[in-house]
Amino acid sequence: MADMASFRDAVTAWAAGGPGGPARELAARLPVRAVVLLEGPSDAAAVDALAGSRGRDLAAEGICVLPMGGAMSVGRFTHLLGPPGLDLRITGLCDEAERRYYARGWERAGAAGQEFFVCAADLEDELIRALGVPRVEELVRAEGDLRALQTFLRQPAQQGRTSQQQLRRFLGTKKGRKIRYGRVLVEALTPDGIPAPLDELLTRL
Repeated sequence: MADMASFRDAVTAWAAGGPGGPARELAARLPVRAVVLLEGPSDAAAVDALAGSRGRDLAAEGICVLPMGGAMSVGRFTHLLGPPGLDLRITGLCDEAERRYYARGWERAGAAGQEFFVCAADLEDELIRALGVPRVEELVRAEGDLRALQTFLRQPAQQGRTSQQQLRRFLGTKKGRKIRYGRVLVEALTPDGIPAPLDELLTRL
């Protein structure tokens, strides 16, 4: 049976130059009503974790959470999924530094009236600020990464950085760590402590 993961894979293949037929067929069969365009899999892990904490099954609602592999790909995906292509509702979450890519992609796809949400620095920064450094350190310890963090903090490059900056950098130092902590940090948030960009994205879906 077709599922949202199949649609996501079909769109990704289409954006890479493959045929669009499979994505069009799956979009109609599922059916898909909206796509959340994200820079990478750690953002997708965070969005899925927050949706789960709110008792929502985004795939069952016809919403595809799609990590693009980088913000510079957003123009291709908005063209395929927005008004010029499948004409689905598109939304997304991006870092402040990538806002211009999203805004340009939305404009060129004729979707300027549809919203996307911007993190002050990036999503990890938003989550660390929301939880506070001591709580994040507790979670790092609970995940068995305390020794790795301590080793990382002794590196000369980390001297002079704030604790928040150090933790943010630490999350990206090992493959798969950002994805895992995207889920872990979101699951540790209190209902009234959700960073605004992430909260608004889910609320308006």
